[in-house]
Amino acid sequence: MASAKWDAELYDSKHAFVWEKGRELIEWLSPRPGERILDLGCGTGQLSSEIAAAGSSVVGVDRSAEMVREARRKFPDLRFEVCDARALTFVQEFDAVFSNAALHWIPQAEQVVGGIASALKPGGRFVAEFGGKGNVKNVLAALEQGLTELSLPSDGSNPWYYPSLAEYSSLLEEHGLEVRQAILFDRPTRLEDGAGGFANWIAMFCESFLRQVPEAERGDYVRAVEAAARPTLWKNDLWELDYRRLRLAAWKVA
Repeated sequence: MASAKWDAELYDSKHAFVWEKGRELIEWLSPRPGERILDLGCGTGQLSSEIAAAGSSVVGVDRSAEMVREARRKFPDLRFEVCDARALTFVQEFDAVFSNAALHWIPQAEQVVGGIASALKPGGRFVAEFGGKGNVKNVLAALEQGLTELSLPSDGSNPWYYPSLAEYSSLLEEHGLEVRQAILFDRPTRLEDGAGGFANWIAMFCESFLRQVPEAERGDYVRAVEAAARPTLWKNDLWELDYRRLRLAAWKVA
């Protein structure tokens, strides 16, 4: 699993697209007044706040203490807790579980889905979006090529879990969650900061690759990754990453 330590300031200042694009997912959730909703992997709380604006009672949880601290600062009237998604302890407490751009960080999907199923009331719904099969394929190739060029090992550096639609739907149904809507789609994503955007993205999301690289060589590594990625991901003076997203809605069988 990825490190629990995150740079909340860098996340908010340079990677707002993570939650901005998640607004469409709230439409799938359709939160209602009086509902109790768990935001799993809430980050700095922006989407939790937007769900709460519909009149729902929201509990935001994230494994990163830095993210939770920032969420509490930004939205002091909401409840945020540090919590590992692999070890949820809620039992039939929520009308819905919502998760945006978090579950691809957790390869132990069986544990996560079991906790989600337990947290939902009978008839409750689970609405999520995260990286799906083929997500950032060109990015991954460039990250691995950069390690190769510096003669560094790449084994164990990929932290991500990108399931197919069929794979994840089957897992949900094994835990009593009936999938009623599901799509896997391409969503090319432009980064902020022009030429510096990809380096910012690597700093934010690629700690497991960077820790393979001696501190003195990290600048060389980032430049090697950029060079490898440029033919496929540098477009119109911007970096545009090859995101693919899996979005789904499933209901707990009553």
